[in-house]
Amino acid sequence: MDVVSIDAVLAELSLEEKLSLTSGVKFWYTKPIERLGVPSVMLTDGPHGLRKQRQGADHLGIGDSVPATCFPPAVALGSSWDVALVERVGAALATEAALEHVAVVLGPGINIKRSSLCGRNFEYLSEDPVLCGVLGAALVTGIQSRGVGASVKHFAANNQESDRMRVSADIDPRPLREIYLRGFQRVVEDAQPWTVMCSYNRINGVYASQDAWLLTQVLRREWGFDGVVVSDWGAVTDPIASLGAGLDLEMPGSPSDADVLAAVRDGSLDQQCVDDAAARILRLVDRAQAGAALATPPAAGAHHALAREAAGRSIVLLKNDGGILPLAKHVNLAVIGEFAVHPRYQGGGSSMIKPTRLDNALDEIRSLATGDVVLAAGFSSAVDVSSDESTRLRQEALTAAESADVTVVFLGLPARLESEGYDRDDIDLPAHQLQLLAAVLEVNPNTAVVLSNGGVVALPFAAEVPAILEGWLLGQAGGGAIADVLFGEVNPSGKLTETIPVRLADTPAYLDFPGEFSHVRYGEGLFVGYRWYDTRDIEVTFPFGHGLSYNTFEYGTATAVVNEDGDIEVGVVVTNTGPVAGREVVQVYTALPGSRITRPRRELKAFASVALDRGESREVTVTVRRKELAYWDTRVDRWVVEAGTYTVDVAASSRDVRTSVQVDVDGDPVTIPLSRSSSIGEVLAHPVAGPILQSAMASAMAGAGEAAAIMPDGVDLARLLNSFPIGQVGMLAAGSGAEVDPAMIDALLAAANADDEGTAAHALD
Repeated sequence: MDVVSIDAVLAELSLEEKLSLTSGVKFWYTKPIERLGVPSVMLTDGPHGLRKQRQGADHLGIGDSVPATCFPPAVALGSSWDVALVERVGAALATEAALEHVAVVLGPGINIKRSSLCGRNFEYLSEDPVLCGVLGAALVTGIQSRGVGASVKHFAANNQESDRMRVSADIDPRPLREIYLRGFQRVVEDAQPWTVMCSYNRINGVYASQDAWLLTQVLRREWGFDGVVVSDWGAVTDPIASLGAGLDLEMPGSPSDADVLAAVRDGSLDQQCVDDAAARILRLVDRAQAGAALATPPAAGAHHALAREAAGRSIVLLKNDGGILPLAKHVNLAVIGEFAVHPRYQGGGSSMIKPTRLDNALDEIRSLATGDVVLAAGFSSAVDVSSDESTRLRQEALTAAESADVTVVFLGLPARLESEGYDRDDIDLPAHQLQLLAAVLEVNPNTAVVLSNGGVVALPFAAEVPAILEGWLLGQAGGGAIADVLFGEVNPSGKLTETIPVRLADTPAYLDFPGEFSHVRYGEGLFVGYRWYDTRDIEVTFPFGHGLSYNTFEYGTATAVVNEDGDIEVGVVVTNTGPVAGREVVQVYTALPGSRITRPRRELKAFASVALDRGESREVTVTVRRKELAYWDTRVDRWVVEAGTYTVDVAASSRDVRTSVQVDVDGDPVTIPLSRSSSIGEVLAHPVAGPILQSAMASAMAGAGEAAAIMPDGVDLARLLNSFPIGQVGMLAAGSGAEVDPAMIDALLAAANADDEGTAAHALD
């Protein structure tokens, strides 16, 4: 259907039929209008693979879904920092969806990792909004390139699982805009997703599903979103309020159609809201029908190969002292840990994929190794293991480690400790795993650790273990990817998208998570993730953006120029100085020394993933968009770029700055009307009122004589007056025996606001 035919169908619909389109049916489908040939379309879970319920399975489909490629979840894929790779994964995911007649994949999830404890962090990309936005847009672009819609979620401020159906995320305007909405804005403006999914929670007391400011003012009017707003499943508490606020589609369905119909008929709900929602659903159906023709089966094994490539690029080499990695293929290995055989490859909950196949690391290591590879479980993640069994498992591991050239220990979080639906209690690995590792190190210090976890974990052994691979949850091909990296078939290039803290008590939200009585105060404000740790100089185990390679990269001297669009073009020559081909993620951060507003020490604004052959040098150009320099000015409720000389840091992590350059940026004009409550400092800064007031104050002080001597020696009178309200200046004048007519002050302010220099000049006469 084109616009004309959509309008024609809309005109044929009864009010009851229009309303029927605004809620789902059979849990996963939109409602059809059979008499007009409008079919239902299917929405189903993602975001790292297709989770389509089999016919006759449980109503959620978690127990039995059709096989699909399980790509690395966002916690891993984000660590690639590779826009092109992420887009390719999105396209492959959509191909499988289209072949299963799925119209919309429910993903990507781009919520900020506010706390390390969030049980759903494995589905989210980063603690940084720019990184979330860029990679989220890449996933959406990839998905929609195959004629399948994406559903960007969870809009917005869905940063915990505790009390998620009703908790109010209480956030001040600046962090709400700059941290929690900025990534969504980037995705909407850059990729125009077919749908946006609103979250369960409330934002500053209002449910997201019925927040007109969020769904209509911000999403549609400010950002230009033209797609469908769909509820998370069961997120609507008041269908009438939700339709009025800008929600289009309530899922999985609504028992309140009669109430909504009555509200339209009695005028308490504007019928235009229903018409608009129905039109957008019809457009979604039209897009889905057009996209179905694009479905083409992939070559056999192609998607598993892509999953392996993506997993290999997502692994982060945290540490590699002494070059213990990559392993020589002929060495004798002890592989310890049950995750080597039974991998944790995805998180629990609605995103659980039934994989088409599943690799394990042990088999893949053995396929590449020419030396002996001995397995010892070392520990069990079961909760009912006897002490005798634990002792036996540990002794087997120590015997294997003692006789090996190198030991590879697989540690991680059991599935029960992290899942959708509840948050973690701590960031610790199980104690028995840490005890096993300590014992292994005593008998064989040539030990590498491979981690499997959906959220960051504390690493108290980081100083003792020579090599650590952060393996996250890597999808169905993760076992092969781990083997590839261990043996150097793949040169690791992943970088952390979230800081690894030393301890939970150091984390920004420690005192404000998960809240109480259905409210959680975002007390850390702007200082989320590395913004918190770096600005406060808090020791971390590994910083945001960190990740090593099997070779090294040198950075030349950075350059920066402002182009005609106001964007900053940053250039730097990067050289691969190592023995093999590799990939470096060039990160660009900005800071504004002397800013008049509160800012973090530095903030990520752009990045690029660059592949370089051995010895190759390349000029890398990274564009920092002018809009990314803006802060949310609460005085005028809009984005403002502050003028000044910005420091541009080109870095390998937030704490590994390789080269810096300064660039002058013009600011956006901001005019704040003056009033009696304006401070003397604000009036003095005004281009019209300032010089006049300054002259008048100088004359007054000169005539004050002995009265001025009442101020103690050493007091900086200018600083004292800077925040004093201009409307109260008469009180100061009275202390010196002078009088100030309030009408004179009002005249000055009125003339200044009218930009009338002549009138202002006479106001204080």
